[in-house]
Amino acid sequence: MKAAGVLLVGADMERHERNDGTMPPMVGPAGRELRASEETELSKSAVSRGPRLNSDVDVLVVAWCPHEPERVGEVTVIAPGEPRILGRGDGEQRARFFRVRPGPIEPQAPFASPTLSRLQAEVWLEAGGMRVRRLGRGKMRSNGHACEEALLQPGDTLGFGQSLLLLYVRRAASLPALRHFDRARVGPFGAPDAFGWVGESPAAWALRERLAFAAKSNAHVLIAGESGTGKELAARAIRMLSSRPEAPFVARNAATLPAGLIDAELFGNVKNYPNPGMVDRPGIIGEAHQGFLFLDEIGEMPSELQAHLLRVLDSGGEYQRLGETVTKRSQFRLIAATNRAPSDLKDDFLARLTVRVDVPALSERREDIPSLIHHLVERAAKKSPNIAERFLVRRAGGGAAARVDASFVETLVRREFALNTRDLEGLLWEAMAESDGDTIVWRCDGPAVASASTQRGRRRSKTRNPTLDAATIREALAHADGSVALAAKDLKLTDRHALYRRMKKLGVSS
Repeated sequence: MKAAGVLLVGADMERHERNDGTMPPMVGPAGRELRASEETELSKSAVSRGPRLNSDVDVLVVAWCPHEPERVGEVTVIAPGEPRILGRGDGEQRARFFRVRPGPIEPQAPFASPTLSRLQAEVWLEAGGMRVRRLGRGKMRSNGHACEEALLQPGDTLGFGQSLLLLYVRRAASLPALRHFDRARVGPFGAPDAFGWVGESPAAWALRERLAFAAKSNAHVLIAGESGTGKELAARAIRMLSSRPEAPFVARNAATLPAGLIDAELFGNVKNYPNPGMVDRPGIIGEAHQGFLFLDEIGEMPSELQAHLLRVLDSGGEYQRLGETVTKRSQFRLIAATNRAPSDLKDDFLARLTVRVDVPALSERREDIPSLIHHLVERAAKKSPNIAERFLVRRAGGGAAARVDASFVETLVRREFALNTRDLEGLLWEAMAESDGDTIVWRCDGPAVASASTQRGRRRSKTRNPTLDAATIREALAHADGSVALAAKDLKLTDRHALYRRMKKLGVSS
């Protein structure tokens, strides 16, 4: 039962009545009861009433606030026809910020940053986007450029010196209550959960729900996502969220399984078979009995090798070790991961991966990037006392906050990442190495950080082309004198196996 006195999220988006039939007051931080004017403002907000669950609204997200770092991830809804004031302190027509999570929506106190003007800017919606006009003395910037007034589009940033950085997104006004994910595993706002996932965006919460559902399904799972999105972290979360969190977890990169020894690697062999001197091995299928087998990069495994897994993935889990006539059974769950299109997998192999989890790229949850920055700096500080001493500031209430230049955060929030979190972490380490003082800034020579979008384009040009047709493949094979390896290189595919899979689907012979 939810406690009275908080704003509840449900199909009707209303508060529960007391037993005497009256409505409880809305409460703010630390249980402070909201004044009548605040409650009126809140009730007018698109967060509290108006839009239904999953309806998108125009939102400004706190992306950086050095004086109040715990506020990163809070949102304010800018509704049509309702100009709002951004700034420090209280007052009429003030933009109210909330912490939006599954369940209660928590209204927050006004900003208290001493470097933020009381009347910093006025913001409203119009036909072409979100209009913002500077009011205070402090400088305002849009997407890193100084301005007096700007028309923002989703994905744009709005900054006020080092005091406050906001990100404009369109997102769900509220989040549905948790159905699968255990609320006890949820960490403090903005902090990693019990499994290491960071983020308060709708995409981050949808992922948590999907992982919890997959964990409880007891079915084989396919995790799909770009490189660096955290597919192994997702696989380990499935194990921890399952009914067997202490079960074995065997992890292998499927691309490294040798074609000539695939059965020995998967199913094991008896001593001295197939060659003298071979030791007795259970194989990774046997090692994963009563547990989980995680095969990363499953898309790199040729379809003819995927076929070796078909029988053992059926309900009986039957297999035989090399040199042994006795049939064994392994009660394991396969969690396979790929950064390729699932349709590239062998059809009957894909059909056995009953549950699918899509891990979103950073481009799909940009509002989580600031929290990830803080988390990655904290993680780096655990490896290096020098980083902890220079770039983390201890706070009076406990914990620490990362010192990062707001303009650097602004650039990272807006850029494209070829390898997602791996790229983000690499850039932070590079910036820390080049920073002179106690704040992380971008001082590296060479192209600006934002130019990494070109890296993404180069990466895509080297990966598979899902639109390849039979005529194009035949032309490439003819140009390569029938060599599949050379044709795959000309077609910008990763290897010949990717081309073999495409040829098989299209009925093209070599």
